[in-house]
Amino acid sequence: MNNADTIRQWLTEHQITEVECMIPDMTGLARGKIVPCHKYDPAEGLRLSEAVLTLTVTGDYPEQDFTSPADPDMRMLPDPATLRLVPWASEPTAQIIHDCIDFDGKPHDLAPRNVLKRVLDLYRAEGWQAVVAPEMEFYLVEVQPDEDIPLTPPVGRTRRTEAGRQSFSIDAINEYDSIFDVIYDWCAQQGLQLDTLIHEMGTAQMEINLDHGDPLDLADQVFLFKRTVREVAIRNNMYATFMAKPMQGQPGSAMHLHQSVVDAATGANVFSNADGSPSPLFFHFIGGLQRYLPAAMPFFAPYVNSYRRLSRYTSAPINLSWGYDNRTCGLRVPHSSPQARRVENRLAGVDVNPYLAIAASLACGYLGMKAGIQPGEPLAGSAYEQPHQLPRHLDDAIDLLANCAPLADVFGDHFIRTYSAIKDAENREYFEVISPWERRFLLLHV
Repeated sequence: MNNADTIRQWLTEHQITEVECMIPDMTGLARGKIVPCHKYDPAEGLRLSEAVLTLTVTGDYPEQDFTSPADPDMRMLPDPATLRLVPWASEPTAQIIHDCIDFDGKPHDLAPRNVLKRVLDLYRAEGWQAVVAPEMEFYLVEVQPDEDIPLTPPVGRTRRTEAGRQSFSIDAINEYDSIFDVIYDWCAQQGLQLDTLIHEMGTAQMEINLDHGDPLDLADQVFLFKRTVREVAIRNNMYATFMAKPMQGQPGSAMHLHQSVVDAATGANVFSNADGSPSPLFFHFIGGLQRYLPAAMPFFAPYVNSYRRLSRYTSAPINLSWGYDNRTCGLRVPHSSPQARRVENRLAGVDVNPYLAIAASLACGYLGMKAGIQPGEPLAGSAYEQPHQLPRHLDDAIDLLANCAPLADVFGDHFIRTYSAIKDAENREYFEVISPWERRFLLLHV
């Protein structure tokens, strides 16, 4: 049975009436079309303007046109592995992630999902299989439609907001049982492999981890997880926000990424020698992260707001020191068995496009392994006492990315130029905004 027949059979068995045909855009939002099931042909797929792949987060486009001036279509072809029910739909509705394909049959080079596949192909060519496990932090907040009013924590089942920070509090999580019960149920219906749930440092800040596995599948799961959590929250008269720094005086929200690499033939972790000691590839992977992550920052901190999270003493990295079980470092190596040896990249905010953040982290590690890059010495003390090593603002990060030839070779020059232009357009639009702080302290005082 081919892919199209597999999809048709699944749609029939589940008595589907509508199909949500999705692609992740540069921001990581779902774009596409909703089609009546009887009109959906999975063999043919759909057509969508390729300009969708150059949208900024505000719905605009960069000044330079990185697609054809004729504004052509591209093909959307479904990936049957991503076929799932939409748990909150009132009628039987399917959702399926599509791949963006040019009409000559080649993967579209601006599609984030294709970019991740491109990186995974590099691993495959070396006989390697990357393994990742994302950890996602987010806040629950009161519904506030006025953008000028700061966000506030929501009221829980006791009809009160949290009193201060409640790190790892079971009772604080139970305040929102009605939300998390539905999140787990709906994620289970979609095959999203949720692991632990904890209360993070911030007020009404939560963290949910996903089981480790294939990077493309995990990126799909993060993409769907965000959509699901937002839907559950709004149905409970709250917002769930994945902004990196949504509230003043509160910690930011990260998407920590655990990464390891196994031999595709044997399944053995290539980060460990036969005697269980760390292998040269393990150190080279860290070396690649240390060298190239600064240039890859726009994938891990994609918005102006993202850089508010990356400040000293806030459980967020300010440099790329690495250490064993050292959470102050940008790169942490958790205690583990040799087979589970891994590197935790703590740089990414949860506001990232998961496809691009995972691709960028694996790309940096790949470049390190291929070139035999040696890392610095592991840090035993606090990395917060070390100097800043990362771009402090989005415009600086864009410049580094646009001038990094090794990353352009991995991602494709067209993609890097387009993504840099999108981020530059967003940054320039933000720069036009006059903030309440400026009006409060400068209006009559300077």
